[in-house]
Amino acid sequence: MSIYLDHAATTPVCGAAARAAYEVMTEGYGNPSSGYPLGKAAAKRRDADRTVIAGALGCLPEELFFTSCGTEGDNWAISAAVELNRRKGNHIVTTAIEHSAVLEPIKALQSKGFEVTWLKPDREGRIDSQAVAEAVRPDTILVSMMLVNNEVGSILPVRAAADAIRAAGAPALLHVDAVQGFLKVPFTPKELGADFVTICGHKIRAPKGIGGLYIRKDLISRVKPLLLGGGQERGLRPGTEATPQIAAFAAAVEAWVPGTREHIREVKDYAADTLSAIGGVELISRGDAPHILALSMPAFSGESVVRALGEKGVYLSSGSACHRGRPSHVFEAMPLPPKLRFGALRVSFGPGSTREEVDTLAGLLADMTQRGSLL
Repeated sequence: MSIYLDHAATTPVCGAAARAAYEVMTEGYGNPSSGYPLGKAAAKRRDADRTVIAGALGCLPEELFFTSCGTEGDNWAISAAVELNRRKGNHIVTTAIEHSAVLEPIKALQSKGFEVTWLKPDREGRIDSQAVAEAVRPDTILVSMMLVNNEVGSILPVRAAADAIRAAGAPALLHVDAVQGFLKVPFTPKELGADFVTICGHKIRAPKGIGGLYIRKDLISRVKPLLLGGGQERGLRPGTEATPQIAAFAAAVEAWVPGTREHIREVKDYAADTLSAIGGVELISRGDAPHILALSMPAFSGESVVRALGEKGVYLSSGSACHRGRPSHVFEAMPLPPKLRFGALRVSFGPGSTREEVDTLAGLLADMTQRGSLL
């Protein structure tokens, strides 16, 4: 038995994505920068794939730049925004529950003298829109806020941040980490009021190693590259393009058929109801997004539960995969009783998730609580 319920960490590569990558690796393997037919065909395929992904994101193809991952996109967006506004202020607004790919570069900026306002979440991991409005000042140069929190599934008030920037008359640019939100929560960069948006492939059944950064069209000519090199991606992200991963990313986008989001939400809602009904299991957050919920088994450590379930072939997590066993800063930032933090678990779902898998998980958790010991 193998039941995978950790889709917020990564997803199994879907067949269409794997086939697309294989085709490019074995047949369309030319370098897109080469001038002969095989290279030109690779460039044409790359451009077509960019159009597919940009269409799903709701932007122009020329506004989407390929990266190696979400972390690269987050780091690039933050450094670009600060560089663009370096003479206009010294204040940054973000939240205490961002992914480490945002937290760490902003902490580095703080150590260099930038003033940072860290917005705190409520009991379910939500950020208050009024707090966002009050945080933005005339000297704010950057607001960085994720669309969907990767550990509790809360949707953050990104549009409120854009409105706050305008109301304050601030020069701030808005960066949105949409790695967990892409395809799962309907949005476009324009609807969010975003200047930069980060996405990546491995959260939607594409391989690891491919991501994208949306840069608002009128900013592109002023953005500095994160890397220097051969001039690919119009000079802003040099390095030979990862054409197999790009093809797989586009194929995964196209495989996200109508009804996928609704199916995932139905399974998650069933899980929230079923698991929270077990004695000894407490719901931390149902999550606003369709694929993530957080719960706790206060009598056990979350890590021990994860290990015990893993030995039975059931896979979930006690927080972001990027923590590597360390306490989750997201759960730490939430005003939770210590025991709930101690036993916190994240369950996350994908297109292939089923009610039957939830029932199996529920049976194992119920057995633990009834016995008062791990499996």
